[in-house]
Amino acid sequence: MSYRQKHLLAIEGLHPPEIGHLLDLAESYVLLNRTGKTQRDVLRGQTLINLFFEDSTRTRTSFELAGKRLGADVINMSVSTSSVNKGETLLDTAATLNAMHCDLLVVRHDQSGAPNLLAQKVDAAVINAGDGTHEHPTQALLDALTIRRRKGRLEGLIVAICGDVLHSRVARSNIHLLTTMGSRVRVIGPPTLIPTDAPRLGVEVFHDMDAGLAGADIVMALRLQRERMQRGLVPSAREFFRFFGLDAEKLAFAKPDALVMHPGPMNRGVEIDSAVADDAQRSLIREQVEMGVAVRMAVLDTLARRHGRND
Repeated sequence: MSYRQKHLLAIEGLHPPEIGHLLDLAESYVLLNRTGKTQRDVLRGQTLINLFFEDSTRTRTSFELAGKRLGADVINMSVSTSSVNKGETLLDTAATLNAMHCDLLVVRHDQSGAPNLLAQKVDAAVINAGDGTHEHPTQALLDALTIRRRKGRLEGLIVAICGDVLHSRVARSNIHLLTTMGSRVRVIGPPTLIPTDAPRLGVEVFHDMDAGLAGADIVMALRLQRERMQRGLVPSAREFFRFFGLDAEKLAFAKPDALVMHPGPMNRGVEIDSAVADDAQRSLIREQVEMGVAVRMAVLDTLARRHGRND
């Protein structure tokens, strides 16, 4: 097996064969899911706990469905952020989880590094389902699978990531994955929403949509994350859409066959226009959701096998 990690905490640090293994296995699960068949023997007798310190609909449901299709016993634990503190409380949580003897632990947390801390304290294989502004590895994998299925490759593609890059863990995971797999990545947004270390990540930085989208194969719009923002980063939603919202006029600067993506949830009329989001020919947004289940099945399958070996 090409994947040698016990956990999936980040895309950063993974090698092309490891990423390729997960994408190839996910591809097989796409085909299996479309036939309506399941592989309930893969995780039979294993327990998957979804531990979400932040609200989520798509990601948690996707992991739950993936676990059940593979035959795992799935437990959803929703934890209010108001009742959980960093440090000792999180470690107490780890002790409780260890006492439950779970095999796979999916964690979403508003603090960067929380899944990594839990991975050091629990016996289970840990999957990061999004931590603070750090990473969201399975989202990047499903985005990569979506792109590869439609374009046939990742290497050499120009991928433009637009909007609130500063607060986006999705953007960070995608940047790491796509650059590792040979894509050319651009980030586009106002200076206030672009990380200062963006050039160090191997991306081209643009503050003008027309220039940034020129010749792009894939255009990925990001949600404007007001809940993580300080005041003054964006004048208004209307002003943001005028300059950085993805609409047909701006998309025209990309390649004629450029495809549109969005990790969701969408703020229509803020980061993306409804006509673009719902364009049946160019939008991959619904396909991304389908790929999410297959990718998470592949991750659970792979880590369960690694975890079994480690035991």
